[in-house]
Amino acid sequence: MAIISPSLLAADFLHLDRDIEMINTSEAEWLHLDVMDGSFVPNISFGFPVLEAVAKACTKQLDVHYMINSPERYIKQTAKLGAMMMNVHYEACTHLHRTIQEIHDAGMKAGVTLNPATPVSCLEDIINDVDMVLLMSVNPGFGGQKFIENTIAKAMCLKRMITESGSKALIEADGGVQGETAPRLVAAGVDVLVSGSYVFNASDPHAVISQLRRL
Repeated sequence: MAIISPSLLAADFLHLDRDIEMINTSEAEWLHLDVMDGSFVPNISFGFPVLEAVAKACTKQLDVHYMINSPERYIKQTAKLGAMMMNVHYEACTHLHRTIQEIHDAGMKAGVTLNPATPVSCLEDIINDVDMVLLMSVNPGFGGQKFIENTIAKAMCLKRMITESGSKALIEADGGVQGETAPRLVAAGVDVLVSGSYVFNASDPHAVISQLRRL
């Protein structure tokens, strides 16, 4: 079964309590939180006031994805939220190995995200240090984009690297994950599916989450 991590970015922020309650009562195991700074990506999402409120209300594990420059500045604050996973971009971290160590030292799992144009080979030297690799299957910054087909081959390549190295890292995919792309991603080796608009815009989000989980 796939781990499902619905993306809060696609929720109705006027009725966030309702949408979080939907997640709480669903078969989703995680909640994906996209933090954007308007610098690393061309959009601004939400910050710690929203994260703190969500952390109090959500009963699922928090999968925090920082699409920001210098994410290491917020390791302690993220750990204080009770986040399970802190995910940082390879492209945003000058000293990635150190950042991974600091995330672990703070009591969280460490994820590393790769943009569509970043090859998985850049992780060869740290693949045994990370708990998860997130492959962006769209260009980061906005929801509802078209799925980038090369993600399938990229996931297969990453899966080979993980298997050959003996790493226990999970593979997560984010962007354009829906009924047609999700089965192909799972077949390529993806363990965790991030889905935003496909879940939150569905007439029956619970049923969609259940379908994705059973892939």
